[in-house]
Order: sequence, then C-alpha cells, then structure tokens
Amino acid sequence: MNNNTRKNEIISKAGKLFKKRGYSAVTMRDLADALNIKAASLYNHINSKQEILATIIIGIAEAFTNGMEQIKNSPVSTQEKLKKIIELHIDLTVKNPDSMACLNNDWMHLEEKLPYFVKMREDYEENFRIILKEGVAQGEIANRDPEIMLFSMLSTLRTLYIWYTKKDGVDAKTLKEQMPATLLNGIRN
Repeated sequence: MNNNTRKNEIISKAGKLFKKRGYSAVTMRDLADALNIKAASLYNHINSKQEILATIIIGIAEAFTNGMEQIKNSPVSTQEKLKKIIELHIDLTVKNPDSMACLNNDWMHLEEKLPYFVKMREDYEENFRIILKEGVAQGEIANRDPEIMLFSMLSTLRTLYIWYTKKDGVDAKTLKEQMPATLLNGIRN
C-alpha cells in the first residue's frame, strides 16, 4: 500500500470517528486502534490530528467555494443558480457525510487554518446572499428578506448529512428532484 493510500485511509477513518464522537473526544490512540495499527505508526503518514482535521474541513470547504464561484458566475437565472446550489450541497453531502459533520461540528477546532476557513465560509455566504438579492431585485424570486431566505436554506442544507444518513430508500436522484422544488417553491399545492 502506498503512503498516499494509507494517508487517505487514516483521514477517512478519522472523519468517521470525528463524526461519531467529535474531534475533541478522539485521540490518536483511538484512531490507531480503529485502524489496527500502533499509534506511533500513524506519524509515518500524518503529522498530527490537527493536520487530519484541516485536510478534511479545508478540502470540503474548498469544494463548496469552487462550486459556488462557478454557480455565481454562470449565465443562468436566479432560480437555476439556487437549484444548482442545492444540488451542490446534495452532491457533496451524499459523497462526504463524514466530512460534512466535521465541517459543521468541528471547524472551530482548526488552528492555523481557521482564518482561511472563516474567510471561505463568509465568502460563500456572501455569494449566496448576492444571488438571493439579485433574484429579488430582478423579480425572479419573492420579495422576502434575503437573510431569512439564506438562513432557512443553509440551515436545511448544512444539516442534510444528519438526516440523509438515517433515511433508507432516499437516494441522491430523488433528493435532487424534490429538495430544490421544496426549498424554492414551498409545499403549497
């Protein structure tokens, strides 16, 4: 097994443990035990638990940032941009539920990467806000408070990993068909 594959395995297992118990509660010994290796062997592949956390959180945050930039700059309607943002959240959540848990629950434990993460998060939210405001200004979406719309949508999307992993029979395709319609059009008949 090459070093990069082993490192990816360590990061993946750590993500699962962080999701289950939280970053602060997981020790390097816990991680080594879960991998059936000696704790000292972990350091052949990674420098610290902090490096693992940063790798997980920054990786998924950059995926969101890149996706948002593409969506914001695309020449489509506000409704289509919002649909694409919802689909971005669905795709990243379905593929990375453990990373999503770390992103939402453990970001505050980042040390040297914390300012970089906070900047990405603020920029992401601002781009989302801009799309909503443009949609209201152009009459493409309801004239409602953009902050309430942003909060409502992000609250649902950021916690999707909790709900999705518990729901048997709901696949990504169904989510991508029904969630945008529900979030963008409500539940009126």
